[in-house]
Amino acid sequence: KQQELNKNKEIIVLDHKRSNAINIGMTKLPPPRSIKTAILKMDATVMNREGIEKLLTMLPTEDERTRIQEAQALAPDTPLGSAEQFLLTLASISELPARLKLWAFKLDYENMEKEIAEPLMDLKQGMETLRSNKTFRCILQTLLSIGIFLNGSHVKGFQIEYLAKVPEVKDTVHKHSLLHHLCHMVMDKFPDSSDLYSEIGAVTRASKVDFDELAANIVRMETECKASWDRLKLVAKHDGSTMVKVKMSDFLADCAERIIVLSVVHRRVMNRFHRFLLWVGVPLGRVPDTKPNEFCRVVSEFALEYRTTRERVREQLQKKANHRERNKTRGKMITEVGKFQSKAEVRADSELRQILVSDSDVESIHGTMPWGRRQRKDAGRSVLSPLSPLLRDDAGNGDNLTDGDDEIFESIVKTVTRMPSTRPVPRERKRTKHADRKSCECCAVPEVMGMVTGLVVSVLGWVQEEPLACAPVE
Repeated sequence: KQQELNKNKEIIVLDHKRSNAINIGMTKLPPPRSIKTAILKMDATVMNREGIEKLLTMLPTEDERTRIQEAQALAPDTPLGSAEQFLLTLASISELPARLKLWAFKLDYENMEKEIAEPLMDLKQGMETLRSNKTFRCILQTLLSIGIFLNGSHVKGFQIEYLAKVPEVKDTVHKHSLLHHLCHMVMDKFPDSSDLYSEIGAVTRASKVDFDELAANIVRMETECKASWDRLKLVAKHDGSTMVKVKMSDFLADCAERIIVLSVVHRRVMNRFHRFLLWVGVPLGRVPDTKPNEFCRVVSEFALEYRTTRERVREQLQKKANHRERNKTRGKMITEVGKFQSKAEVRADSELRQILVSDSDVESIHGTMPWGRRQRKDAGRSVLSPLSPLLRDDAGNGDNLTDGDDEIFESIVKTVTRMPSTRPVPRERKRTKHADRKSCECCAVPEVMGMVTGLVVSVLGWVQEEPLACAPVE
């Protein structure tokens, strides 16, 4: 109720829809008290380009200004509404539309110039790249030779638009496209060629620009620059000679000069593009109708298809090479593989063999135990031992052992002959039908232990002087 009473105490002149639109727009703008100073000084730190656009849609009309002033004169003690107060503040600024449009042109000029200069530079660089690119020449040369062979007639060239149809033409046997065969031939005849697409980035960027619209933008910049001079004259009538006027005069003079240079650059780049079309082979009558973006799009899309097909062809060739290498050694023994090894593999194997031989020599010098065969008679039986070099000294006496060897043998014998501390519960056997058959565990266990001891002695090549003590049988 209090808010409604306060609203009734305010002067409301605008209709409800207009008032709401202004109040909503004010939320994205600086405070009204700072807007007037920012517009007069063209201070970009207070208000940006979006705020200028918003103000251009909220400009007060002459009728609204008159009604607000009349209502304020009738009730001078009653405050105005927020929307009415905002419009009255804007109305107090002289030549407000001219100031805002002049300020907007100043903020937009750099982006407008950049949007025109960069595509022109890309088109110029793209033409120079295509002229000097060896891969592009090789592709056109190979494609022309294929066309001459297939058609059976000698021609000097072909239309550049045919590049878009190369991926669509296929052979009748394997159904591979003409681009696939073209990649094979170019990679075979010119192994140092590239994928073309990664080298023509400028052409790809130029294919996305409408150069007709670019020419229209240059004309629009000239028009805006001339209109800005007229707006500056209107503002100068009210403000006189101020720093803002001096800066804007210098800015507009520089803009006019740069726009003239930009139009000259555009004309020269387009003339160079027309000469480039004649160099490519486009007929003279079709040169004026050929647009730069269409030409660049044909070349860029063909280059992208060429790169994709080229990578696929390289993968296929690599798979075939690997398959041939596997077939060389298929069904061969490992001793025959050396015949199919390359020089680098043979050299690596010989180096590895030398290292292994040198390591084995060093190990034998330092007392490494090489395994061998040795026959020794002990207790009237022949035993084969793999430790013959260790059991013999330099003089050939096979019974002399070092202290270290004794310790090793003792630990081995103890490990083998040691009985477990806890015997596992034996699995209960299924009894046979003959009840009178009994197994003698007291006789079987010593016999098994004797077999284990004999096996250990035969492997180690050493016979123990004293008999092994068997664990008591439970």
